[in-house]
Amino acid sequence: MNANEPVNILLVDDQPAKLLSYEVMLRDLGETLIKASSGRQALEQILKNDIAVVLIDVVMPDLNGFELAAMIRDHPRFHTLSIIFVSAISVTELDRLKGYQYGAVDYVSVPVVPDLLRAKVRVFAELYRKTRELERLNFDLERRVEERTAALAEANTKLEQRVEERTREREAALAQVHEMQKLESLGQLTGGLAHDFNNLLMGILGSLDYLAKQPLNDPKAKHFLTAARESADRGAALTKRLLAFARRQELRPEPVDVQRLSESMAEMLQRSLGPTIQIEMDFDRGLALISVDPNQLELAVLNLALNARDAMPDGGRLRIAAQRETGATGLSSLEDGDYVRMTVTDTGTGMDEATLKRCSEPFFTTKEVGRGTGLGLSSVLGLAAQSGGGMRISSVLGQGTTVELWFPVAAGDARAERIEAEPAQNGATPHYRVLVVDDEPLVALLTASMLEDLGHASQVVPSGMSALNILRADRTIDAVITDYAMPDMTGAELAVQISRLRPELPVILATGYADFPNSMAQSLPRLSKPFGSHELASILTTLNQRPMAS
Repeated sequence: MNANEPVNILLVDDQPAKLLSYEVMLRDLGETLIKASSGRQALEQILKNDIAVVLIDVVMPDLNGFELAAMIRDHPRFHTLSIIFVSAISVTELDRLKGYQYGAVDYVSVPVVPDLLRAKVRVFAELYRKTRELERLNFDLERRVEERTAALAEANTKLEQRVEERTREREAALAQVHEMQKLESLGQLTGGLAHDFNNLLMGILGSLDYLAKQPLNDPKAKHFLTAARESADRGAALTKRLLAFARRQELRPEPVDVQRLSESMAEMLQRSLGPTIQIEMDFDRGLALISVDPNQLELAVLNLALNARDAMPDGGRLRIAAQRETGATGLSSLEDGDYVRMTVTDTGTGMDEATLKRCSEPFFTTKEVGRGTGLGLSSVLGLAAQSGGGMRISSVLGQGTTVELWFPVAAGDARAERIEAEPAQNGATPHYRVLVVDDEPLVALLTASMLEDLGHASQVVPSGMSALNILRADRTIDAVITDYAMPDMTGAELAVQISRLRPELPVILATGYADFPNSMAQSLPRLSKPFGSHELASILTTLNQRPMAS
């Protein structure tokens, strides 16, 4: 209905003369006037036509005006129909009150003032027209016509279905909020547990490193020592991934070797997916490095793998591949250029067209409550977009799904190298006096032992305040290795104090956390716990260019 289209006004009165007089009064409004001489005829006209306003005589023989209004209001389609009562007999205040109780918008007494009646009807006709115009903006006109011509039972069923759908959507949204709260708590718990576990692994790995350097005559003892070291290394890799899951910081893109990252996840993926799913990997030789946050890419691959697992309850095949693409991408959101296309393909149940269109929407999930947050694919899409790339999903119901992740090639067109470089030999390694600050006695002792095995001198203190006292008295300290999480004074706070006391003194943070809230801490050299003598020696070589106090 447009703004100029006439609306239907129904005139109901058992006296033809009154109907004619109402018609004369309202003719100038330019609306369509429909007449009914009884309540039964009025109901028929209301059911057949879209009525904007109905004028009802209160006193009629077969069905009085109040009874007719009650029947109209009882019908779900006509709750908003404007009813105006007209009467020459029932004109007391109680009659008016009764009329309003039956849903009237106005009550006019006879004799009727023509200009007043026209003004009242015009207001409600315009209100009806504006209401329909708003409905047209929100609902499809063709469906609305079909609903108006549908049977009463079908209309009621559709209305009930809508209410049920809205209720289910609301319940699903609440369930998703609860899942998000659980996920946030899990992330916090994971970060804390992984940090504590890193301290334990530091003690285990440090002790194993020390024992490995001691003479062992029993070959079996050497075998078990090697096995213990490998198990501890796997535990350290697991905690790093747990910390990556718990981290909360902006993306930090860097050149990443897709093949090396994927292969390093192979064991964890196999354990997560189970023995019934076969994992295949296929990468182009000499694949270019990509610019992405490696921790977030690991999470994205893990998310896609877990989705594939859920789509293959009876087992199947998961294929992870990557190849270089130059030129047109075929993605509307991505400019033509130089990219690496990473694909994750499963042989699972696949998705129908409706699910495929919505699968990357936040909170959309086909899994039951408690088994999915609906944020997996949306977070993967977010990572790709923030990294300057994109995502494309294709799926065939009953055959499987392929997710393509497009990432820009890292600056400089770097190529991934598979050969580990030997450490450069630049002459004799300097010997330093290193102050070790850690509130965990075993970790501090092992760090000091590693330093001494590397030919350096060390001194151990349990707190930041003790370290500052040593530095004020002893100017021969060349470097400080400090834990981050300590009571009274964190490692970052200690670094600030040292920069004021001795600005030239290098400070190295040793921590099991994934990231730091302190901006200065993020700029300091960092040792990720658990570390061994090789990592310790590597970071100390960065101090080789600095002038040392000793």
